[in-house]
Amino acid sequence: MPPHRWTDETRDASCYYGNNVASTAGGASSDADDDDTEADDERQAFCSGDRPLIRAAEELGQADSWLQTRHIFGLMGFLGFAVVYAMRVNLSVAIVAMVNQTAIPHSNSSVVANDTCPMPPLNGTSLGTFWRRLPPSEGEFVWDEATQGLVLGSFFYGYVLTQVPGGRMAELLGGKRIYGYGVLITAIFTLLTPLAAHWDLPLLVLVRILEGMGEGVTYPAMHAMLAHWIPPLERNKFAAIVYAGSNIGTVISMPLTGWLCSQDFLGGWPSAFYIFGLLGLVWFAGWMYLVYDRPSDHPRISRKERAYIERSLQVQQPQLLEEEQQEQDQDDDEQEQEQEPDLVQLDDIPWRSLLGSVPLWAILLTQCGQSWAFYTQLTELPTYMSNILHFDIQSNALLNAVPFLTSWFMGIACSALADWMLARRYITLLNSYKLWNTIASVVPSLGLIGIIYVGCDWVWVTFMLAGVGSFGGAVYAGNQMNHIALSPRYAGTMYGITNSAANICGFLAPYVIGLIINHRETLTQWHIVFWLAAGLNIAGNFIYLIFASADEQRWSLQRPAAVRASGSAAGRPLRI
Repeated sequence: MPPHRWTDETRDASCYYGNNVASTAGGASSDADDDDTEADDERQAFCSGDRPLIRAAEELGQADSWLQTRHIFGLMGFLGFAVVYAMRVNLSVAIVAMVNQTAIPHSNSSVVANDTCPMPPLNGTSLGTFWRRLPPSEGEFVWDEATQGLVLGSFFYGYVLTQVPGGRMAELLGGKRIYGYGVLITAIFTLLTPLAAHWDLPLLVLVRILEGMGEGVTYPAMHAMLAHWIPPLERNKFAAIVYAGSNIGTVISMPLTGWLCSQDFLGGWPSAFYIFGLLGLVWFAGWMYLVYDRPSDHPRISRKERAYIERSLQVQQPQLLEEEQQEQDQDDDEQEQEQEPDLVQLDDIPWRSLLGSVPLWAILLTQCGQSWAFYTQLTELPTYMSNILHFDIQSNALLNAVPFLTSWFMGIACSALADWMLARRYITLLNSYKLWNTIASVVPSLGLIGIIYVGCDWVWVTFMLAGVGSFGGAVYAGNQMNHIALSPRYAGTMYGITNSAANICGFLAPYVIGLIINHRETLTQWHIVFWLAAGLNIAGNFIYLIFASADEQRWSLQRPAAVRASGSAAGRPLRI
């Protein structure tokens, strides 16, 4: 029988997208009718018996309980991202209260006055309930735009360092501990942030770097866990819900931080760091008790749910593994190692193949463009709202939170629609990735450009950010799941590579924006900022449309020795 390998996302293409894909999945010879018949029988038996759909779950008895173990895992992952993002973004709002803006010199005050929005009346509400001007608070620190950019961006110096190691450690040691300890470290250094800020600026930068190192492992670790826990046709919706915790954390953190900064509780702005840091400690205790690395490790999972997950993921394929071993002429020791396909040794990563994979580079570049636009909005928009549109800190924080809430809803809706279209075979997996990634990149970029043309109208600015910008949530059905399609085995490492590169923008964007503004808080300078973010986002998506792939790569299922010997095969898909 030809060595067909029914695995993860490649199974989706053969089972759910018609017979055309299956017809290209030949074995050693394409003209062997008997082999093709056997392959068709194998495909039919697999697709009819273990399709990871809701009705398949019902056949296994999954409808007996609405709350399954994987749902608890998803809920805790969601809350974890909500907590770490709350700890990440609170500084973007708090820095408005921390800095004494009136003490910062401007290069040309007359130009600034003529190229900004009109100042609303003090304590007035003539421009709407949300647009108010309260007496400015005098912050404790005199930091110019460049220094503020350094403080805001220092988190990402550490964040990018632990992306690849985090994904690799999750594959080797399990995602539970890596994800959990990452959130714990982030919480500890969040609690230390006010002390560091009062002590010394370099110490504050160091604390933020260490905080970023803790949070840097969370996304790759979660990606590795999703590959073990979630059936393929549940993956888009599940990832949208889990990763959307970052949106909810932002939605909660921004207005709450703005309110806390306006109060005297625990000194005002320091209370935002104390409260969210303590929430991180509480979450860590719940995560370590409720979550396990794999369904097979969980002591409280039902036998029916475990069978459903393992069958849909095809983690037990002794016959196929034996055939692969015979084809590759492995010795007895190597055969024993192949019986555990999920356990990968530290030196088994096909680095040459990974770094030479064109589809992986396509993911990396589009993520860089999306991250630049995202961090422009996340870290710099509160400053724009304060210095250009003249919002007070509470209104500022509330309006900045709305886009993340709408993006969360849009992300869930787009992911559910994407899964429905895939299940109905209305679209191929590759075209689905490209469609939703284009929506997630181009539409929000148009919103950033729209801010330039609506000027000082805060209603239209909010619409451009919260309405048009909400389509950024479609990214969960776009490139975010593409890593697992390329290689389920190395999904965590691959996500670490792309997310590490993308989050370099986390410190580059604030730094470059600080150079563009450079004591000139004017509409003209901010228009340059928005054009740059939109252009990079659209350019990254254009590259993704040309070079993206949804085929499992050849090096993904090869034994390590074969992978090291076939570096030239990087980027070529495995035809199954």
